[in-house]
Amino acid sequence: AMPECPFCGEAAGRELEEHLRMQHGQLLGAPGTGDAEQLYQCPMCSLTCTNIEILEEHVELHLEEQSFSEGGNRRDLELAQQLQAAEDKWQRSEEEKREKEEFKKLQRQYGLDNSGGYRQQFLKNMEREVDRGRLQPFDYHKRKADMMESLAFGVDDGKTKTSGIIEALCKYYQNESKDVRQVWLSAGTDHFHSSWGDRGWGCGYRNFQMLLSSLLQNSLYNDCLGGITPIPSIPKIQTMIEDAWREGFDPHGASHFNNRLHGSKAWIGACEIYSLLTSLSIKCQIIDFHKPTGPVGTHPRLFEWLLHYYSTPNEGAAKVVCTSKPPIYLQHQGHSRTVVGIEEKKNKTLCLLLFDPGCPSQEMQKLLKPNSDGSSLKLLRRFVGSLKEKQYQIVAVDGVLSLEEKAVSTSEKSWSEKIQ
Repeated sequence: AMPECPFCGEAAGRELEEHLRMQHGQLLGAPGTGDAEQLYQCPMCSLTCTNIEILEEHVELHLEEQSFSEGGNRRDLELAQQLQAAEDKWQRSEEEKREKEEFKKLQRQYGLDNSGGYRQQFLKNMEREVDRGRLQPFDYHKRKADMMESLAFGVDDGKTKTSGIIEALCKYYQNESKDVRQVWLSAGTDHFHSSWGDRGWGCGYRNFQMLLSSLLQNSLYNDCLGGITPIPSIPKIQTMIEDAWREGFDPHGASHFNNRLHGSKAWIGACEIYSLLTSLSIKCQIIDFHKPTGPVGTHPRLFEWLLHYYSTPNEGAAKVVCTSKPPIYLQHQGHSRTVVGIEEKKNKTLCLLLFDPGCPSQEMQKLLKPNSDGSSLKLLRRFVGSLKEKQYQIVAVDGVLSLEEKAVSTSEKSWSEKIQ
């Protein structure tokens, strides 16, 4: 850069010395004397020099010091910026790692980690039982053959099914349960519980099997379900849901699962059940109880809705009302169950009767004993204070869809409009 005059800032180039002498030298002479010794004052620190060369060197030292100081500050700033950039990059990297781990955890939790599906889990759990000595090799090979045959035909093997519970409940309430003023029961429904192949993730499929077992006994749905008998296996149900997606039902939900369920341990919920039923021309609705409506996080409005579903205005005063209504699919975060009835106590409190896929058939079969004292009903009973999840969804069946209604279901832009 061109040297500048420290007095006036004018660029002087190589003639800085002559510029200082000619333009500013006389300014420092003693006042009133023409022959006084010429003095030169530093414009930066007020040092007075008698020699212009000394002043010039002195000023240059000032300028070098200032330049070094500015350069040091600039280097410090650059270093601080580099350190901050490195810190930001590390934090982003750690955040991405945490997000990936959380995503993988969610994938494992919801069966979307490509670790195999029903068949792989069934075989793995049987092998574990053999290793622990709780299953003989002969039984292992027999059960494996049965499972492979079941999957080949797409039907449930029926080994987790318990039938006749609704009928047994009807007899029990007619003869016992003095604290119940009135009880409403759904149409006959089989109970299915999780097996080695779907333990931990299959509740949605098992509840669909329960609902389907009831619909198959109702002649109203014969045309819809003519090709679905007996009860399909879980892999078959996964394929049926994929078929519904291909027809155009719930495209948003399909994208969540990458349009694939078969061969996975993916959890399903109310929307998948709704899609499957609608694709079968079965009219149903999703009702969302999205927040508690009672004290301490309870949902009395859910109980009131279910009472209204089962009861009719002109049913009389019969203590036990065995309705023709299908059971209700009940979903909350992490689990689902099937509502098969509701009690009204003499003190007006309500109690739901639920089939839980997590309850093994050995326990459910206790309800079939003719001399049951009612203690096994605790497996089914859930009072208002027992259901305190943040949100519940139900799927309620309500007849058969016409061809026009079914077509409308696939053409709607947003499935969120279906949730009441």
